Amino acid sequence: MQGKVCIIIPAIKKNAVIPDQLVKKLNGITLFQRALNNAKGVVPAKDVYTVTDSHELSLICKRNQVAFFLNPEIRIHSQNILKELEGFIELKSKQYDTIIIYRANTPLVNSDDLNKALSKFITDKPDLLFSLKEENHRIWKEREGDLYDIILDDEKEKVFLESKSFVIVRSSYLHKKDKKPPLISSYLLSNEKAIEILSYQDWWICEKLICRKRILFVVAGYAAIGMGHVYRALTLAHEINDHEILFLCTRESELAVTNIVVRDYPTFLQKGKLIEDVLELKPDLVINDFLNTDKTYVNRLKAKQIKVVNFEDLGTGSEQTDITFNELYDKNQFELKGTNIQWGPSFFFLRDEFSHSVKRPPLKQIKNVLITFGGTDPNNYTLKVLQSVEKACKLKNLNITVVVGPGNLHKEKIQHFILQSSRRKHIQFISGTNVMSAIMENTDIAICSAGRTVYELAHMKIPALVLAQHERESFHTFARIKNGFIYIGVQNPFNSIKIERAFYKLLNAKNSLLLQNKMRHFDFYKNKFKVVNMILSLLN
Repeated sequence: MQGKVCIIIPAIKKNAVIPDQLVKKLNGITLFQRALNNAKGVVPAKDVYTVTDSHELSLICKRNQVAFFLNPEIRIHSQNILKELEGFIELKSKQYDTIIIYRANTPLVNSDDLNKALSKFITDKPDLLFSLKEENHRIWKEREGDLYDIILDDEKEKVFLESKSFVIVRSSYLHKKDKKPPLISSYLLSNEKAIEILSYQDWWICEKLICRKRILFVVAGYAAIGMGHVYRALTLAHEINDHEILFLCTRESELAVTNIVVRDYPTFLQKGKLIEDVLELKPDLVINDFLNTDKTYVNRLKAKQIKVVNFEDLGTGSEQTDITFNELYDKNQFELKGTNIQWGPSFFFLRDEFSHSVKRPPLKQIKNVLITFGGTDPNNYTLKVLQSVEKACKLKNLNITVVVGPGNLHKEKIQHFILQSSRRKHIQFISGTNVMSAIMENTDIAICSAGRTVYELAHMKIPALVLAQHERESFHTFARIKNGFIYIGVQNPFNSIKIERAFYKLLNAKNSLLLQNKMRHFDFYKNKFKVVNMILSLLN
C-alpha cells in the first residue's frame, strides 16, 4: 500500500520561458489546467496542491477546488526541485506518505503515465523515483585543451537524462535522521512524452503531437491470400505524417508482421477476438484491409465513435463503414448497397516506387518477358507458366525475368527448373524485390495474376496475359482486352496449351502494340492523394 498520496504542482510564472506560458492554450487547454486535470486523474482534488507566484493561477486553483500556496516573491533558481520546494514538501510530508512533484511544462505526460509511475514506486519501494528519458550519444570529453571521443567503437552510449516532469518522494525518507544515500528508482518516459517546453519550437511540436489521432491499420497477409493488402496499407501509411500509425495483423498473418515491422511501425499480431484486440489499442480511425468484414464488427467500432475505412471488402461490413474502397472491381457486381462504397480504378493508387518510373515507349519488337504472380502464388502459376512458354521464348530468343514474392512456397522448385533449363542464362530469377517498377521499365510484355499488378502494368504501358488465382479475382474485370490485357481466367486444372497459344498471340508485335495503345490514357499516380485526403477528412 502506498498510503496517502498528494501531488504538488510548482507553477511559477516568472520562471516561464514563453510569456504567460502556463496560461497559454495548447490545443484549447492551458498548460496549467492540463496539469491540474492530470493530477486529478491520480488523486482527489483535495490532495492536489499548487505552489505559485501568480494571483491568476491562484484563481484557477480556486475554481478547480485545488489548494494553493501563493508567494509573489518565489522563484526556482536551480534544477533541484526537491531543494527549491523543501519547506513545502517537508510540511506536506507530515500529512502524506507519498508526495509527487509534477510540473506542467511536459504536457504530453498524462495521468496514465503518473499512475504507472506511482505503481512502479509502490512495487520498487524506493525513497525517490525520478522520471527519465533515454538518448543515444557519442560522448566527448576535453583533455588538455583537445576533444577526444571516449567511445572508441561504432556503438553509441545510452544516456539516461532526468526529465523535468515528475519526482516521487517517500515521506519517511525525509524524516530519516541518518545520512545514508536514498534508494532510487526511475520511470522511463519515451522521448516524445518527455518533451519539455523550453521554446516556441517545443510548443509547436507538443501541439502537433497532442492534436494527432491514432490510426490503426488492420491487415491480413499470408500465403493463401498474398501480400496485396499489406503493400496497399504500407503505401497509405507512408503518406500520413501528422498522426500516429499502428498495425494489427490478423492471427494467421505472421508473414505480414515480418514485412511491416522492418518499416518501424508499431505492429501487433491478433491474439484474441479481433474486435477486442482493435478496441484495446484505442484507435480514432480503423482502416481494415482484409477480405469480407461483417457488419457486427464494423458496428462495434462505430458504436465507440471510431471512424472506419475498408478496402477490398465484399462483406456485410462494407455497407456500414464511413468509406469502403473497392477499387479492384470496376463496378458493383454484387448485392451491396450504400453511397459509402467507392468502386473502380479511379480509386486505385500505386506504390511510391512508381512515382518517377519511366513508362514504356510504343512497342517495336519484343525482347523481354516478365512472369510474376504476387507475394505468394498459391497455385504455383509461376512455374507452370514458365514451363509453358519456355519453348516459345527459346524460339524467339527472348529474355525472361521471374519475380516471386516473400511468401512464395515454391521457390526451390522454380529455381531448380531454371538451373536445368538450356535457356538458364536468359532467365533471371528475383525473389522479394522492392523495385518492381525498375524491372517493369525493362519489360515488353508480362504474364501475371489479376490483382494489383495489372494496374501497375497498365500504368507502365505493358500488355499482359492475366490468370486469376481464384474465383474472387475473376471479378477483377479491369484485366480485359479493352484495357490492354488478354484474360485467361482461373486455371484449375492448368491448361498449358491454352497458355502457350495465348502467349504466341501476345508475341505478335502488332497485337501487343494494339493492346499497349489501349493503356495510353491510364495514370494512377494521383489517385493516392485523393484517397488519402478522403480518409483524413474523416478526422476533421
